[in-house]
Amino acid sequence: MAEAAPLVSIPSAPVPAGGEAAWFEGAGGARLRAALFPAAGTPRGSVVLSGGRTEPIEKYFEVIEELRARGFTVLAHDWRGQGLSQRLLPDRLKGHAAGFKDFVADFAALIAAYEARLPKPWIAMGHSMGGCLTFLALALGQKGFSGAVLSAPMLGLQTGPVPRPLGKVLATTLTSAGRGGGSVQGRATSPIATPFEDNVLTHDRARYDRNQAQVEACPDLALGGPTWGWLDFAFKAIAVLEVGPGVPKLDIPVTVVAAGADKLVDVAGQRRVTARAPKGHFVEIPGAYHEILQETDDIRAVFWREFDALAAAVAPALAPTGA
Repeated sequence: MAEAAPLVSIPSAPVPAGGEAAWFEGAGGARLRAALFPAAGTPRGSVVLSGGRTEPIEKYFEVIEELRARGFTVLAHDWRGQGLSQRLLPDRLKGHAAGFKDFVADFAALIAAYEARLPKPWIAMGHSMGGCLTFLALALGQKGFSGAVLSAPMLGLQTGPVPRPLGKVLATTLTSAGRGGGSVQGRATSPIATPFEDNVLTHDRARYDRNQAQVEACPDLALGGPTWGWLDFAFKAIAVLEVGPGVPKLDIPVTVVAAGADKLVDVAGQRRVTARAPKGHFVEIPGAYHEILQETDDIRAVFWREFDALAAAVAPALAPTGA
């Protein structure tokens, strides 16, 4: 029996009904957190939900409720180095990574730990870094999924005033020199320091405030800026999807929903990688900020339209009794 893990509940984001969190063992014995949420009614399938960089399970309680209402069992998890999963550096605010292989192995371990409790068919859902890693796991041979829907996946990075080629060189050089644990932005600070007016994640104040309140309620959920090691991991993971042999061999539908006003990941990169997938489908939402699933209702509705279309194809809703 897996050891129970906590889930953080606040008035504006209570734990979805029936949700249970537990610890599981990832690559190298890392102690990682996952949570399973049963479908509302008879399940039509399962969704494996992977958040982006900095994002804990709790941030997706609203999304989990929406998936449960659609008839899906939901498995959500904290990637290594964030949420309540094992952090990788003594300074827990530093968003660090040491290559992508451990992440992919962690995803495989997650599926192995829960597959007996996940009704088929399975749909993979991931946001940003989680979308990149989900795509990567599938491209590298993760089996069992019937489709994937990715929100603003990290398939290209925006590097601000630093030219992207220079950013790659700096990340690789510093990481190779043993300085990968240094913060790209000089110092890792908690994300709750950013006021809504200065944020580049969402236009929705209520959802932004709710997400901030979760971190204030449990400061251990907080994660600051990335390290050079994380940046090196990101560039290398993206490269595998851009030029590696796995994406063209995928035989499942993959829908990528891009944020038209994204200031963190590169929409052109998303378009290029999606085009490599035989059953890739690309949709851009004009004006949307990066966190599509935390955005205003009209923006979120576009994502759900695309999710529902893929779900109808691979996991048709059950007919009502007596129909």
